[in-house]
Amino acid sequence: MALDGVREWMKTGVQVVTGKTKSKVLIALVVLVLLLMIGLSIYWSIEPNEFSVRANAEQMARARGQTVVPGYTTTATLYRVADTLLTKPGGFLHNDIMPPSVFMDNMPNWELGVLTQVRDMARAMRRDFSRSQSQSKEDPNLAIAEPQFNFDANSWMLPASETEYQRGLDRLNSYLLRLTDSKNPAYFYARADNLTRWLADVSARLGSLSQRLSASVGKPRLNTNLAGEPEATQSAQADKVLIVKTPWSQIDDVFYEARGTSWALIELLSAIEVDFNNVLRKKNALVSLQQIIRELQGTQDTIWSPMILNGSGFGILANHSLVMANYISRANAGVIDLRRLLEKG
Repeated sequence: MALDGVREWMKTGVQVVTGKTKSKVLIALVVLVLLLMIGLSIYWSIEPNEFSVRANAEQMARARGQTVVPGYTTTATLYRVADTLLTKPGGFLHNDIMPPSVFMDNMPNWELGVLTQVRDMARAMRRDFSRSQSQSKEDPNLAIAEPQFNFDANSWMLPASETEYQRGLDRLNSYLLRLTDSKNPAYFYARADNLTRWLADVSARLGSLSQRLSASVGKPRLNTNLAGEPEATQSAQADKVLIVKTPWSQIDDVFYEARGTSWALIELLSAIEVDFNNVLRKKNALVSLQQIIRELQGTQDTIWSPMILNGSGFGILANHSLVMANYISRANAGVIDLRRLLEKG
C-alpha cells in the first residue's frame, strides 16, 4: 500500500512538472514571436536612402544598351521611385492584413506619400511630357501605366495592389526602352509649359500637406475659401471662423505621409533639373529649383525621438509636425516662385 502511494505521488509530481514545462515553452514561444515581429517592424520601418538620379539613369541605360537622352533621367527616376515601393524591406506594406505590418502605420503612410507623387508624375508624363501639343496622340505605354499606378492601395488580393503597380512598372519600362528606339520611338518634350503644369500639381500637394501638418495644434482659421471673388459661391455654407485640428491618432500618419512625399519629390525634382536644364537656365530658374530641393532635404533629417511629438508652438516639448510644415511651406513657396519664372517669356 505504501509503495502504491509513493508511485501515485511520483506520477502526480511528473504531471505537475510536465505541465509547468509546457507552460514555460509556450510563454517562451510567444515572447520569441513577439520579439521577431518587433524586429521585423523596426527593419521594415527603415526608410530608403536618397539616390543619385544621374547615376541611376546611367546604370539603367547601360543595362539596356541605351544612351541617356532628354527625358530618360526623369523616366528612370520615376521607375526607381515606384520600384522602391515594391522592393524595399517588407515590400509594399500599405495593403497588408497580417502581422506585424497590419499594426504598423508609419511606413504605410510613408508609402502613401511616395505613391501620390508617382501617380502625379505618371499623369504628367501621359498628359504633358510625352505630348507635343493638346491635340497630339498620347503614348500607348503611358496610357496604361498611369491608371495602373492609380489602383487602390488597400487591395490585398484579386488583384493585389503590388500586381497592378508592377504592371505599371512594366509599361513604364517599355516607354523607357522606346525613348531611344528609332523604329518605334517614344517622345519626351522638355518644355517650360509642360513643367509648369506638373509644378502646379506639386504646389497643390505641398499646400495641402502644410495645412494638415499645421492643424496638429488645432488653431482657429478665418474662412478664406471665397476670398478675392465677389461672385463666387460654394455648395454648402461654412462658418466664418473654422477650427481645424488633426486627430491625435493621425498626427504621425500625416507626418510620415509628408516625409514620403518629400523623399519622392527630392528625386523627381533632381531628375527635372537634369532633363529641363536648358529651359531652367534660359529662364534663370535653375537656382530656384535647387533651393526647393534643399528645403525638402531638411524633411529627411534623422528623427531622434521614439515618437512624433505634438507639443504646442512655444511649449516645452517639440512639435515635429510644425517643423515639417515649415520645410514644406518654404518648398511650396519656392515652387510658386519657380512657376512664375517659367511662365515669363
